[in-house]
Amino acid sequence: MIVDCAIYRDGRRTEGPQDFSEALDDARAAGGFVWIGLHEPSEQEFAHVTQEFALHPLAVEDALKAHQRPKLEVYDDSLFLVLKPVVYEPESDTVSSGEVMVFLGDSFVLTVRHGEGAPLAAVRQRLEHEPQLLVKGPTAVVYAIADATVDHYLDVATELQTDLEELETEVFSPDGGGSRNTASRIYTFKRQILEFRRATVPLTLPVSRLAATGGFGTDLPFVNDKARPFFRDVSDHLARVNESVEGLDRLVSDILSAHLAQMSVRQNDDMRKISAWAAMAAIPTMIAGIYGMNFEHMPELHWTWSYPAVIVIMAALEVGLYRTFKRRGWL
Repeated sequence: MIVDCAIYRDGRRTEGPQDFSEALDDARAAGGFVWIGLHEPSEQEFAHVTQEFALHPLAVEDALKAHQRPKLEVYDDSLFLVLKPVVYEPESDTVSSGEVMVFLGDSFVLTVRHGEGAPLAAVRQRLEHEPQLLVKGPTAVVYAIADATVDHYLDVATELQTDLEELETEVFSPDGGGSRNTASRIYTFKRQILEFRRATVPLTLPVSRLAATGGFGTDLPFVNDKARPFFRDVSDHLARVNESVEGLDRLVSDILSAHLAQMSVRQNDDMRKISAWAAMAAIPTMIAGIYGMNFEHMPELHWTWSYPAVIVIMAALEVGLYRTFKRRGWL
């Protein structure tokens, strides 16, 4: 489905034909570019676009099937960039990702969006209010999409940091760490971080290539060299995001280890208490068992004070064991 089709010249949106094939011809004739946005197009809908813009079949296949890692591919007639915008859902404290595929050519930008987590209307509106950026051509659109995606990564990282602090409070509280749901929450949180990492970490290489940093030259076609500083800014923000993600991943692993250690300590405490009570129960059981064997010749069997004496001895032994275990922290 075509969401929007617009021609931009000298940083301004101009009226043009609704048919994108005619719009591309008009944009090239006027020295501008055309930006076409699509949302989850079908194979039949995308076939005409593929033919008109001479898109590479491998890139077309990726754009239709989605479920791609962030990457940057260079073809003869276009660049193909894959981004994974991430959305944080506060109601369920979960992270979900969409996909945005960007085809960049000499006079066109084609964006293909999958999922509801990557709206590009706000990016388009922002660019249309910044003609000094749009005048740089199709590269400005790629920068704006990448910048908006990475900036939202920072917001998601902040939300996850807040959730992690709440999880820490629960784990290290006097009674919260023993909840049966705590381990499940920690594991679920680690899954959210993994989903986040799948979007942010692979994007480092494509952004470095666009920014011509990390040993990459400026040999990318269709990319305006004057836009390199802007992509370097995106690269810096992405580095901050990846550092945050790595920190979150390490912390949640440490929290899980601490929770398991707490559970082990609690189990040891429970076993010591059970062992202490079992030891205290063993003494009267043993004495009663001996005197319950019904032998005729037993010490003090016919003594009048035998029963009270045995009770007193058992009570004294029980008190002595109780105080010993209490002093050693077993009870």
